[in-house]
Amino acid sequence: MNRKKGNILVVDDNEEILWSLNQLLKSEFENVYTLKSPNQINDLLTKQQIDVILLDMNFSAGVNTGNEGFYWFNKIKKIEPNIVIVFVTAYGDIEVAVRAMKEGADDFITKPWDSDKLISTLHNFVDLSHSKRKVKQLKASQSVLQEIYPDMLGESQAILQVKSTIQKIAATDATVLIQGENGTGKALIAYDIHKHSKRKAEPFVHVDLGAINENLFESELFGHVKGAFTDAKEDRIGRFEAASDGTLFLDEIGNLSLTLQQKLLHAIQTNMLSKVGDNKLVPVNIRLVCATNKNLKEMVANGEFREDLFYRINTIIIESPPLRERQNDLILLANSFLKEISNKYNKTGLKFSSTAIKKIEQHNWPGNVRELRHAVERAVLLSASNIINPEDLFPAGITIKKRESGSTKLEDIEKEAILAAINNQNGNLTKAAAKLGISRSTLYLKIEKYGL
Repeated sequence: MNRKKGNILVVDDNEEILWSLNQLLKSEFENVYTLKSPNQINDLLTKQQIDVILLDMNFSAGVNTGNEGFYWFNKIKKIEPNIVIVFVTAYGDIEVAVRAMKEGADDFITKPWDSDKLISTLHNFVDLSHSKRKVKQLKASQSVLQEIYPDMLGESQAILQVKSTIQKIAATDATVLIQGENGTGKALIAYDIHKHSKRKAEPFVHVDLGAINENLFESELFGHVKGAFTDAKEDRIGRFEAASDGTLFLDEIGNLSLTLQQKLLHAIQTNMLSKVGDNKLVPVNIRLVCATNKNLKEMVANGEFREDLFYRINTIIIESPPLRERQNDLILLANSFLKEISNKYNKTGLKFSSTAIKKIEQHNWPGNVRELRHAVERAVLLSASNIINPEDLFPAGITIKKRESGSTKLEDIEKEAILAAINNQNGNLTKAAAKLGISRSTLYLKIEKYGL
């Protein structure tokens, strides 16, 4: 049996009609609200999400022009433009009801009504309401996504190769694995695939697998039902279901344990999932894009990544190039970031000095595009004039400070080890982190902690 869904609001000055409709509909829909006076509509709509409103056309005794209904119809549409409104009218007022349809009402029913037909009509309109809400959310989310994932800039051979591959495979449903260092823009590539695909009008769901607690993995990806565990106070859909008909982007897939890899593989192979606490299988239809900064082939060889999952996700492999291989794009990207960030902080008219441009071109950019953007943002904030100089872009060089003789403080030892590793690797933070045996993100945290 399907679970009841949909919230219905009935507005009518006749208490018998309100009671009758409430009795008829309460077993069919999640919630049925009734109001005798339309003056209370605004207050209710601010507190409850209503799918369909059954609105009487006349509220004053002896009046049958329908003008009161039209007044409240227009008032409701100003509050909730996408809400579904069905007028309720007497049989003799068909001409008024037809006018209502021309005015934009979704439908009308006449008194007395056919109960089965009314229920069926309202179920259809609940689905319509959900569709309208989804379209509205998608339009809003796409606008936000375009800000989060702007167009990929670049004219270098490396980035043109990426764009060419995207053009070839975007329209297909082939799984894609994006490989590359941190900060190279793997998420931008994933979104570019989505927005050029046949699924572009559907959701794009970005999941950072490295940020999900292992105990919550199944709940986050597959969802759960109310009561499945202590804090499961209501049903929740997972990321797979949220991305259905669209694109699911699994970032940092190399961080998954072998146990979680098996659970992920099963969902990908079957296109089915079961929510935590529920045995029912839910079909999903996704286009899968994954990304990693790790060498999955080596991980497979070392028994750290499942071979079957590796081949399931890498129908197409795209290499996200590091910034050091995009020399022709450096100034283009820097100027784009400068314009964007200057507008953000209302500091217009800024430009790079010739020495700053030279330093940008000479720097190795171990943190890739992300590091370049952060450097430009810092320069915009610190620059005392309209000209950005090298010292605005780059902090003072790191030098090793000799530890006080006899000091055995753990923090002093750790700080010295970090400084030494960075200097020994000529500022390459990826290599420095590897030398220290920690992740790059941990190294960044340590640098911030010690003010390096």
